[in-house]
Amino acid sequence: MVLRNESGQGSIGATALVALLGDWRGADPGGLARSLAERIRLLALDGRIPAGTRLPSERELCDRLDLSRTTVAAAYARLRDLGFARSLRGSGTQVRLPVPRLPESAPSGHEIDLSRATLPALPWLAEAAREAAEDLPSWLHTDGYDPIGLPEVRAALAQRYEERGLPTEPEQILVTLGAQHAIALLARTLLGRGDRAVIESPSYPHAFEALRLAGARLVPVPVSETAGATAGAAAEIAEVEAFEQAFRRASPAAAFLMPDFQNPTGRSLSPEARDRILAAARREGTVVVADETTAELDIDRGFAAPPLAAQGDAVLIGSAGKTLWGGLRIGWIRADRELIARLAQARVVGDLGTPILEQLLLARLLPRTADALELRREQLRAGRELLTGLLAERLPGWRVPPTPGGIATWVDLGAPLSSRLALAARSRGLVVPAGPRFGIDGAYEGRLRLPLCGDPDELRAAVGILADSWGDLPGAESLGSPGARGGII
Repeated sequence: MVLRNESGQGSIGATALVALLGDWRGADPGGLARSLAERIRLLALDGRIPAGTRLPSERELCDRLDLSRTTVAAAYARLRDLGFARSLRGSGTQVRLPVPRLPESAPSGHEIDLSRATLPALPWLAEAAREAAEDLPSWLHTDGYDPIGLPEVRAALAQRYEERGLPTEPEQILVTLGAQHAIALLARTLLGRGDRAVIESPSYPHAFEALRLAGARLVPVPVSETAGATAGAAAEIAEVEAFEQAFRRASPAAAFLMPDFQNPTGRSLSPEARDRILAAARREGTVVVADETTAELDIDRGFAAPPLAAQGDAVLIGSAGKTLWGGLRIGWIRADRELIARLAQARVVGDLGTPILEQLLLARLLPRTADALELRREQLRAGRELLTGLLAERLPGWRVPPTPGGIATWVDLGAPLSSRLALAARSRGLVVPAGPRFGIDGAYEGRLRLPLCGDPDELRAAVGILADSWGDLPGAESLGSPGARGGII
């Protein structure tokens, strides 16, 4: 956990760093110093240790890791040589990020980035943008600052919730600068320093960061990708009981979860599980916040689940980023009127409103939501089939869980090599987040999140890089042969 002082400078203690390092020994054939440096470099690259964070002193880290001072000093020296650290008199060793440099081996002259699971813009977005620009002059007489949302946009979003089975008034909607902005705004409004917040684990890493910045103490609940499926009834019961226990023991101020097509596991909760989780939260006075940014990205689940708030008290987060286009930075919060008023008041500390033109564009796109979802279903199905086919061919020892919807799949590597694989792939021009990026304290080294969307040629190249990188990892050889672990499931 990174701690910040009054000046905003961050630091990470030796115990916290060791937890993030996980099973790092032997990660590099060059020895312990190189292995340690490479794992810290990965933590910096994927944001688990932010730039500017002061690392533990050499003495503290060597005591905690039971290493010689020479080994830790050599690791820090290598980080400095690679441009990932700098040492300042009186300030210790700080993490930094060098200017990105494209590896010579990167295919097609650029890096392939699988860290973002995003779909291309809708084919009718450009025309809608032209129409929105034509609507703009009618708003130019205003000051342009809109901290709540245009009336027509709020009304259209409320209507969309009505269509999904949740009666909603426009006054229950606040338009934000995307889902991440919504999470951060809710975190600093609902949480005080030291408050506990229940979170799923694994989950969306930027949600962790927003909650921690608000001063929350995180209470993780394990998520299984099989929860909600017929074969996963036992897993779902275990997950629900873990939620109930977390609420009972921690009395959290808030709980943040993704009930449909959870990122990264892809699991969805059954109606019965939702009822029990909401009831447990209600008993403790916990505010449940449901991230629904992927809720409507169904591939073949076969039914459309209503919003979580249709079953009980819950604050909902939505976004245009996953269904319409990532470049349309608009999200929204659906809550009771009192909380919406509090959020609008708290918002002005960080920003003064959502851009008018983007809201007008959203208003043009919302009436075609059904068309957009049908197109996304086709695109995600094609991406899923391509990815699972490529993995079955090139990496048959990996297990891919059933993925009935959502934007990604949570691949089981069969060995705790995710961080080593991510570093090896990066050297070949592929950016892929290691499994621990989606958890806390170094967990999920045996997992890798891969998107179901993206350019097919880049996806083929990416799987090729993963296969080549996997083959180079010590300990992976016995897991990579056809039929070694049963292939794709």
